[in-house]
Amino acid sequence: MLEYLPPLNEHNLPYPDTMHPIVVHFVIAMVLFAVLCDVIGYFTRNPRLYEVSWWNLFFGTISIFVAIIFGQVEAGLAEPYSAATGTLNLHTLLGWSLSGVLAAVTAWRYILRSRDPKTLPVSFLGVGGLLTVLVLVQVYLGDLLVWVYGLHTVPVVEAVRKGVFKQ
Repeated sequence: MLEYLPPLNEHNLPYPDTMHPIVVHFVIAMVLFAVLCDVIGYFTRNPRLYEVSWWNLFFGTISIFVAIIFGQVEAGLAEPYSAATGTLNLHTLLGWSLSGVLAAVTAWRYILRSRDPKTLPVSFLGVGGLLTVLVLVQVYLGDLLVWVYGLHTVPVVEAVRKGVFKQ
């Protein structure tokens, strides 16, 4: 069965480059923009920004699951060496947790929107702040995996293939 799969390239992937970072940047942008729209809408009393925020949360929630699928595939193909394993495991755990948190926040937002689309409680803004912190921590961990540990970069993939790193 494995003979039907495409061969892995110099990034240790069956496709040209990593997809997870591309998709996850949509999620990051949508979630942070949604929180920003909520804050600005709250203080300017502009309920149209709540609608912008809602749709960003909605599509961000869908997109995070696409990002997780690519992230799981790429993490499985990364062959992380021992120094990167802890960060990769934490990034994976927080990613799955963040998907649940984001889905719950979006569901809460849907209920609030259904009751009164022109108001937003301060408590929701607080949750938006916590969501922002979680997203920023996840971004930091993802940056470590690429820029410090070099997962899926050509030099690191070559070094792992040659057995330079212990697994």
